[in-house]
Parts: sequence; C-alpha cells; structure tokens
Amino acid sequence: MAERESTLRDAAGLEALISRAAASGKGLPPVDKWNPDFCGDLDMEIKADGTWFYMGTPIGRQPLVRLFSTVLRKDADDKTYLVTPVEKVGIRVEDAHFLAVEVNVSGEGDDQTMTFRTNVGDIVEASAENPLRFVVDETNGGLKPYLLVRGRLEALLARPVMYELVGHGEDVTIDGEVMFAVRSKGKVFPIMPAVDLEKQSL
Repeated sequence: MAERESTLRDAAGLEALISRAAASGKGLPPVDKWNPDFCGDLDMEIKADGTWFYMGTPIGRQPLVRLFSTVLRKDADDKTYLVTPVEKVGIRVEDAHFLAVEVNVSGEGDDQTMTFRTNVGDIVEASAENPLRFVVDETNGGLKPYLLVRGRLEALLARPVMYELVGHGEDVTIDGEVMFAVRSKGKVFPIMPAVDLEKQSL
C-alpha cells in the first residue's frame, strides 16, 4: 500500500510538472524547440495496446496520459523522451507512441481523405505530411499500419481501424507494379504488391 501511495504521489508530481509545461501556450507545447539537459530515464513505458505504465502500474487517468502525450518527443537517436523547458527524461515505447482507434473516410478517388483519431485525442489526416506506412510483423506475418502523427511520433492502427482502412484499398500501378494501396489527400500509400495480398495474414 505504501509503495502504491508513493507511486501515486510521484505521478502527481509529474502531472504538476507536465501541467506547467502544457500551460506555456495554447495547443501543443513546442517541444521541438526545447533543448533542456537530459535528466536520466524514467520508469515509464507505453505498451503496444496504448496503455501507459509508470513504475509498473497502469496510469488510469486519461487526462494525465493526455498531458504526458503532449510533451513526447522522439529524437534522432531513436529514443523517446518527455520534454519540458527545464528537463528531458527518457521513457520506453514497446511499439508505437499512440494507437489510432477510429478512422473516418470521406470523398472518393483523389478527393478521398482518411481522418484518424488517436487514443490520446489527436485528430490526424493521412497526407504527404502525415504519411501511412505498412510493415509485416515478423512474428506472425500480420500487417501493421502506422500513421505519422507529428515529429517522429507514430500511431499504430488498432485492428478494427486497420480492417476498415483495408476495405478502402484498391489496385494502383506504381512504377510498373500493381500495388494494393489506399488514398488520402491526393496521396497514394502502397500497402503491398497486389499479388501478395491473398497470401497476407491480416
């Protein structure tokens, strides 16, 4: 019990720190412009299902998770940090930083737009600036789509969202090869060669 109370107290302190950073301006804090000293690693991890853990305990308060998410930054060293104007701490990420939990598809053809909502409330349209990329999971051969949210931060598409996205796929010839792809904001995002689609374990 004492350990749990300590964990909650530490999390409250972190919340206050993040709140001060988030209050520095409207919208998302300019984390890319902050260059504080590295203060070490924090025992915090974002699991593949989008759940945030602190000291082995899930962070159940969504507003707190949202605050943390606004000061996330992935640097060129491929590591992820929580960044405020005065400090930078490392955290672990099991897969992606966010989970895309909903998609809305409007329009058709080149006018089609795919708009995604993440588990922390980001609204992102797939586009040249926020591209989709697709990888095949080496462990089970399944398809894993990712959406660039901001900076180097990505969202993994939840399985129902992936199925909905694939439902809007079409065959498109790219550099002489027929690819199964999706469109959004005038951009074509190839998923895989059309001949490989039947072999794919979605």
